[in-house]
Order: sequence, then structure tokens, then C-alpha cells
Amino acid sequence: MDVVNTRIKAFGISPKANFVSPSEHFITLTIGQLQDIIIKAIQPLQDRIESLEATNACQDEKIAALEATQDTQADNQFIQLRLIADLREATKKEAQPMQKDRGEILRALLAANGGKMLAKDARQKMHLSRSRFSELLAAMDDIEVKPYHLNKRQNVLVLK
Repeated sequence: MDVVNTRIKAFGISPKANFVSPSEHFITLTIGQLQDIIIKAIQPLQDRIESLEATNACQDEKIAALEATQDTQADNQFIQLRLIADLREATKKEAQPMQKDRGEILRALLAANGGKMLAKDARQKMHLSRSRFSELLAAMDDIEVKPYHLNKRQNVLVLK
């Protein structure tokens, strides 16, 4: 019986070794002290949020600037495409009056030389620059430009 009583007493209400009563776990704080602790605990988080919001605002400004740049580039590209199309159309247009006269002179020059002549010689006899002579040849449908068989770097003009 003594053994049973001893076990019951050890299991009962009496305090055990290293036992801390619940009243020792409580801390008494005023509302102001609690608010100060909470503010100090969340301050790093608030600082981080402010930093992220500033970064976000900066990125929004950069995005807006990039969108404006993209719009400008799209406009410029459209203008460039229009100019290229205009230039292509200009090269397909009919010969100007001065080109018509020069075209007739070139035809007569080729006819006088048997229908064939080196392009370099024809250009020099007509006193035209290389670019003007190229424009004239591009506008002419009845003159063919072929590489010279003895020197591929030179061209021969042939009446069609």
C-alpha cells in the first residue's frame, strides 16, 4: 500500500522538480510599451516595403520612357519605309525631258558605232558623271548593258 500511495502522491497536485507555475510566464506591459515593441518589430518590414515601392516607381518611369522610345522608333521606321518606297517609285518613273534628250543622243551614238560601244567611252563622249550615266541607263529600255568579253570589269552597251 505504501508503494501505491507514494506513486499517487508523486503524480498528484504537488509541485515537481523544474516545474514553473503559469503565473511566472506572464509579463505585464502597458499598451504603450506593447505598441513600441510592435513598431520596432515591424519597422524593418515597413522600410523594405518603402524601398520596394520606390524601386517599383522607378521601374514604371523607365518602362514609360522605353515605351515612348519604342513609339518614336516605330514612327521613324514607318517614315523610312515610306521614303524607301518613294525612292523606288522615283526610279521607276518615266525619264525626265533632259534624260529623253540624252537618251536620244546615246542611241544615236551607239547607232553611229554599229550598235555597240564601251560604256566608259559613251559616258566620256557625253560628258556625264558616272551617277548621271547610270541613271540614264536605268531609264532606258532599249539599251542593254553586258560585261565586255575581254575585260569583265568593263561594260558594253548594245542597242536592242
